[in-house]
Amino acid sequence: MQNLYLPYQMRIEKIVEESPEKDLKTFELSFLDSQDAVDCKYLPGQFAEVSILGIGEAPFGIASAPCETGLVRFSVKKAGLFTENLHQAEVGDIIGLRGPLGNSWPLEKLKGKDIVIIGGGFAFTTLRSMIRFIIEPKNRKDFGQVDIVYGNRNPGQMLYKEELEEWLTRKDLNLHLTIDKPAEGWQNYVGFVPQITEQVIKPSHNAVSLVCGPPIMIKYTLPVLEKLGLNPERIYTSLEMKMKCGIGMCGRCNIGSKYVCKDGPVFSVAELEKLPSEY
Repeated sequence: MQNLYLPYQMRIEKIVEESPEKDLKTFELSFLDSQDAVDCKYLPGQFAEVSILGIGEAPFGIASAPCETGLVRFSVKKAGLFTENLHQAEVGDIIGLRGPLGNSWPLEKLKGKDIVIIGGGFAFTTLRSMIRFIIEPKNRKDFGQVDIVYGNRNPGQMLYKEELEEWLTRKDLNLHLTIDKPAEGWQNYVGFVPQITEQVIKPSHNAVSLVCGPPIMIKYTLPVLEKLGLNPERIYTSLEMKMKCGIGMCGRCNIGSKYVCKDGPVFSVAELEKLPSEY
C-alpha cells in the first residue's frame, strides 16, 4: 500500500484553460513510474493532495475516472499562493500527488438506481468523474436513468465544454445546462440550479442524488430534491472544501465526531443532519 505521507511523482502532460478569465485550469498528469500508475487506485469522489516542491500542497477532487487509465485529472481555480504557483506551471513540469484520500461516491448504493447529479461552478470535478464512470460501456448497465443539472454564472465558466457538448447528444443520459443570467448565443436553460432542478427532474422513489457546488446552491437544492421524493438517506454531497492535510492529523476538517478527510468527504444528508451545523 502506498505510504500516504509520500507523493507520487507526476508529469504535467496537458493544461486546458477552462475560462476566459484564465483563472480556471485543468491539469492532466501522468506517473513518472509506471508501477505507480498501477498502484494508485481511486474511485469517483475521492481527492488527492497536489504538491509543488518548495511551495506546499493543497487538496483537490479527482476529476478523472478510474477507467481513464494512466492519467489523473484535476481542475483548479486560482485562489491563493499555491494555486497561483500551480497555474504558472507548464507542460513537462514535475509535481507531486499524494493519495487517493477519503471515501468515494457510494457506488454500491447507486447500482440499479436512477441517478440525479446536481453540480454548480467548479465543484463539478468529482461529479464529472462519476459521470464518466457511469457512461463507461462496461458500467452503464449497472445504473438506471441518469439526469444531470449543471449550472454556472455564465457560459465561459462551464468546465469541460467539449465534453458537455458531446454529452448533450447522448441517448443514455439527460444533461440540463443552465446559467444565472441570459447570455448571447446561449441556447440552454437560464436560471439558478434549484429552480431548474424543480423544472426538469421528475419525482422518483428509485433515485439517488449526488450534489456538489457552492454552499448556497446546496442549501436551496436539498429541499427541492426532498420535494421530488428523495429522502435524506438518498441524497449525497461532498465536503471536500473542508480538506487540509487529508489524513486526519491537522484537525482542520473535524466536525463533531467526524474527520471529513477520513470519514468523508462524501456524506449522505442523513449523516450530516446528525453533525453540528458548522459544516
